[in-house]
Amino acid sequence: MRVYTILPQRHWRDVAPAAAAAEAAGFDAAMTVELGHDPLTPLALAGLATQTLELTPSVVVAFPRSPTALAQQAWDIHANSGGRLVLGLGSQVKGHNERRFGISWTAPAPRMRDYVQALRAVWTAWETRGRLNFDSPHYKLTLMTPDFSPEPTGLPMVPVTIAAVGEAMLRVAGQVGDGVRLHPLCSRAYLEQVCLPQMMEGMRRGGRSRLNFDVHGGGFVCTGPDDAAVAAEMELARRRIGFYGSTRTYLPILALHGLEELGAKLHRMSVEGQWDRMAAEVPDDAVRVFAACGTYNVLANAIGERFGGLADSIDLHFPAGTAPGLAKELVTDIRRIPHTFAGFNTNW
Repeated sequence: MRVYTILPQRHWRDVAPAAAAAEAAGFDAAMTVELGHDPLTPLALAGLATQTLELTPSVVVAFPRSPTALAQQAWDIHANSGGRLVLGLGSQVKGHNERRFGISWTAPAPRMRDYVQALRAVWTAWETRGRLNFDSPHYKLTLMTPDFSPEPTGLPMVPVTIAAVGEAMLRVAGQVGDGVRLHPLCSRAYLEQVCLPQMMEGMRRGGRSRLNFDVHGGGFVCTGPDDAAVAAEMELARRRIGFYGSTRTYLPILALHGLEELGAKLHRMSVEGQWDRMAAEVPDDAVRVFAACGTYNVLANAIGERFGGLADSIDLHFPAGTAPGLAKELVTDIRRIPHTFAGFNTNW
């Protein structure tokens, strides 16, 4: 199984040493998140400090960004890292698109399909020096002059993975994506019974192979050197489960495990502004539905039981001060877990 870790983003001077340490520990990829800070600049800095580490945003929120503008940012990171960028895209929900980003909302799955194809049309025009002529319901791109075209790279195309929860977006990920970024509020049962069948249907429609499709995540990992550390990580996961569970988008995942009443209660609490009380409503059993939990000595087994045979890659973060040798040993053990993904097929 491939193992990703999270890069620091607030202070850019912390990025290079963290990326170098991740590469030395044997991590496959370093990831950023789009929350309070830009997810792309730290990847550029990490690329200059490493040689083999895959660089990826868990998601970049796509729709507020022009496909051409994002294509250029991705192109430069990919080119300057020797072809190590994997671009994760997410749609975000209606409220954030309309009220935080100030853009109109349309059905996200067909729009995401057009967005990915628009990116690839731009990249192909740059790499081949051909004409840009992309026409879809959401994006029409027909102008690309030499002065606005970067130099061809000679590298494979940037792989694109898509964040997906609902069935329509899961099918789009399988149809046009090179992988999927599953939400942390995802159980093994939801991954097996809902996600994989929908993604496989998308792959069938797009003529794509599961061997070249990276299934990432689908849950939390709560670990540490002792039971107290694991309990502390479970509390962090509990808070996030309470937050995510309050959004009605994720109710089908809760419903699969008979947690509809919990979801309804969390939603009412969010409407009432009771954010600090949500975690207390999430029982331990629910945390374990969504997380692999165990101390370092059983971590590989816990991850294998929770994700093995379904996911190809997971996130793992060690606290500051973890001995480099220990981190490398744990990552090595997890990387021995078999997975299906054999590599991206992104040839031009």
